[in-house]
Amino acid sequence: MSAYPQAGQLVLVPFGRREVVGVIVSVHADSDLPLEKLKPAIAVRAQLSPLSPQWLALCVFAADYYQRPLGEVAVPGLPKNLRALKTTSLDKAIKKLTANTAVHDATPVAMPILNLEQRQAVDTMANSVGFAPMLLHGVTGSGKTEVYLQAAAKVLEDKAAAQVLILVPEINLTPQLEANVRERFPGVLVATLHSGLAEGERMQHWLAAHLGRARIILGTRLAILASLPHLKLIIVDEEHDTSYKQQEGLRYSARDLAVWRAHQLAIPVVLGSATPSLESWYHAQSGRYLKLELRERAVKDAVLPKIGLIDLERRAPRELMTEGVSATLITALQQRLERGEQSLLFLNRRGYAPVINCDACGWISNCQRCSAFLVLHKLDHRLRCHHCGYEQRIPKSCPDCGNVDLQPLGRGTQRIEEGLQTIFPQARIMRIDADSTRRKGSAQEAFDAVHRGEVDILIGTQMVAKGHDFRNLTLVGVLNPDTALFSHDYRASERLFAQLMQVAGRAGRVAQKEGGSVSEVLIQTRFPQHPLFAAIRAHDYQTFAGELLQERQQANFPPFIYQALLRAEAKELKTALAFLQQATTCVDTDGITINDPIPMTMTRVANMERAQLLVECTSRPALQAFLKQWTAALRALKTRVRWSLEVDPVDL
Repeated sequence: MSAYPQAGQLVLVPFGRREVVGVIVSVHADSDLPLEKLKPAIAVRAQLSPLSPQWLALCVFAADYYQRPLGEVAVPGLPKNLRALKTTSLDKAIKKLTANTAVHDATPVAMPILNLEQRQAVDTMANSVGFAPMLLHGVTGSGKTEVYLQAAAKVLEDKAAAQVLILVPEINLTPQLEANVRERFPGVLVATLHSGLAEGERMQHWLAAHLGRARIILGTRLAILASLPHLKLIIVDEEHDTSYKQQEGLRYSARDLAVWRAHQLAIPVVLGSATPSLESWYHAQSGRYLKLELRERAVKDAVLPKIGLIDLERRAPRELMTEGVSATLITALQQRLERGEQSLLFLNRRGYAPVINCDACGWISNCQRCSAFLVLHKLDHRLRCHHCGYEQRIPKSCPDCGNVDLQPLGRGTQRIEEGLQTIFPQARIMRIDADSTRRKGSAQEAFDAVHRGEVDILIGTQMVAKGHDFRNLTLVGVLNPDTALFSHDYRASERLFAQLMQVAGRAGRVAQKEGGSVSEVLIQTRFPQHPLFAAIRAHDYQTFAGELLQERQQANFPPFIYQALLRAEAKELKTALAFLQQATTCVDTDGITINDPIPMTMTRVANMERAQLLVECTSRPALQAFLKQWTAALRALKTRVRWSLEVDPVDL
């Protein structure tokens, strides 16, 4: 290694009265600054191989595209323990890695037999040369994971020292995938990267990836910024999922950076989903992405579940409704219990009830800090805001009139759980949501119990809707999906369709047992004639996506236009709106459409009033050029308003 500092090395430098860690971006022999104004680096991390020029280029691109300082991209992508620059801890980590992770031959165990479409997908993924973006569109249960594993095996076998990166949208999906990968590749070092790891553990895995010893890297969106010197294939599973978009700080899309990184390295990238994002589907339809299709379920004789609608307006009112569950759905649950089969009730609303109110005076449990309700969490005896985190004890009487008869309105997962325990006292019922899985490892323990058959009825939010392979689950009940049908967000119907298709896909993933139930999905709705439900019943993503793309094109929405969103926060709404109005005039806007500043849907959060300004352009390069000038002008404005800019926003 060179005795002189190199680009990509970590250094400890003086910064005011502090000492901070930085990354050397470039090295120059001279400087325009006077020598006496330059300060020497305190220490250089010489024992760690420098971060590659390709990694630095990725950070530079992300910083430029998302309009953030380079340091906000490069440094947070490194483990905290590495940034601390403690030489002893790094030396210990490298020694431990060397002792415990000897690289063996990447000889996989026996591979399951694939069907024709799966084999074609594997061959295409593994044999592609150069930059090759692909969309793997496969119905739920079609064996996309098996395709990923066998494509990875071919890449590792054919390319010496190759690395494969597999991204999943959420942390709770990594244990199942990691178990499958480790079982399939017993001689291969596997690294896992996500925010749920302890810092020491994260540094171990990051080092294994950076030093090239880990050949398969699994992770959430964070992993796309990892140092991977021998990367040869990128796989983005459930590519449609909005969890790939960071929603604070550097608001990057891991899926989009995956495509850029594959282009940079001239390698294949695979985006997989049963319900692709409209952007990816549009690229596949236009030929920019190669479309690979898996039309059938991978398990022989396993078929897609039958989807039925329960009309809450015409049918269910005449039936007995128990805590929001219709008699039809209760009967279906009873049938599964009698046959020893599992059921899933999906409700994307945690807590006991969305709100409590007083019938006497009309008081309602509003959050004093946000434009939102305090949600009743009965088991904790608390009212809690899901936006700012504020909580309080449940009042014994109405704060306004003193009435002691306060009533819950609406239903969350806790209330559904309580109601079903009354109906089925002998059933083993489990709830999986953000409240029941706060403790580290508790989510995986819960899913393991389901897989072991220790749960009869599972109640859950979106945590249970995707990626999980429940082998004995034959019934899915969907409660209250209607709120998304008439949302102001133009992406709402796309997300609801994906959510329903994903949760429906948890049923019927194995062949029907003799005498067993036909796999079924029952959706309770007041709008059974809505076109979205017709597409869901037919499992027809292609027609639904085609119609949505036509609507987007007519309305001039993405992917037919490019957007950026400027958000502002202040103590008073008028201050935030005034700042946004000022922002519309601080640079030339020729060729750019700037919409009027408006309050955000959730206007107040944590006592801060919020507003937004949408910017649009038909040319991405033109929008980027404008944003570069605009950001510089905004930073020069003297204001106490907190503002942030998001490129390619997913929530308006």
